[in-house]
Amino acid sequence: MEFIDNMNYFDNQQVNEAYNQTYAFIKVQLNEHTLQLTLNRPEKKNAIHPHMVQEIAFVLQYVHQTKMIRNVVIDAAGDVFCAGADLKAFMGMVGEFNSSIPKSEQEILLGELFNEVHKPIITKVEGNVYAGGFFFLAGAHYVVCDEAVVLGLPEVKRGLFPFQVMAALLEVMPKRQVIDWCIRGYNLPVSEAKVFGLVTHLTQKDTINQTIQQLIDDINENSPTAIRLGLQALHQMNPAKKQHQYLMQMLQKAVGSKDGQEGLLAFKEKRKPVWLGE
Repeated sequence: MEFIDNMNYFDNQQVNEAYNQTYAFIKVQLNEHTLQLTLNRPEKKNAIHPHMVQEIAFVLQYVHQTKMIRNVVIDAAGDVFCAGADLKAFMGMVGEFNSSIPKSEQEILLGELFNEVHKPIITKVEGNVYAGGFFFLAGAHYVVCDEAVVLGLPEVKRGLFPFQVMAALLEVMPKRQVIDWCIRGYNLPVSEAKVFGLVTHLTQKDTINQTIQQLIDDINENSPTAIRLGLQALHQMNPAKKQHQYLMQMLQKAVGSKDGQEGLLAFKEKRKPVWLGE
């Protein structure tokens, strides 16, 4: 089976100018061989906006095609790492923003995006993570997490279901634990997240940077070509590469259901929902 090692969401020439672009929802910084990608929407708890996904894909394509970059650190500004998807924005109410990143002609799905980079990804978690925010954890190769954060999947309490997040979590966690978490919608203790494989390193705020730097040093001691080819092979071996488009459609179906609309309205009005089962 032929496999083309190429991310092509955007024109490669434009991607080469990644540092001359204007980003509305992220920040980018390069430190030697490490690119730091920061979710930068703290006033909205870093909720995932459709154009934020475009900006992330743009930068990760730059990482993919740039030899000097050997690893990526993803972190977030503010007290919440990510509150999940900005549902209003995904339903068309995107608002105004200033970004020079174009919209890709191809569909970009976070559940598949991180596997295409073929470089080690480290996610630094210092704030709470909810719902779609888990793409940044499940898609990473290392998750360094402050032991004090909250990890929650509240979708079912809003009349929704974490379809794509479920698929991403199943890549790193036991099936029954993932299903139970999705069905009951509780907060998972970070210590249990480590046991189940979602978190790789538990730290405290004063040691998290040291832990990440040690990981970066260990990675950079090894062959970047061997690592890239290994991650390319891992991507090719993944049998679930194309399922996220279907799962996105299922999410849209849930959002449009009567229970979905009631759940979102009840959350907005700060009351218990009245489920209709429709």
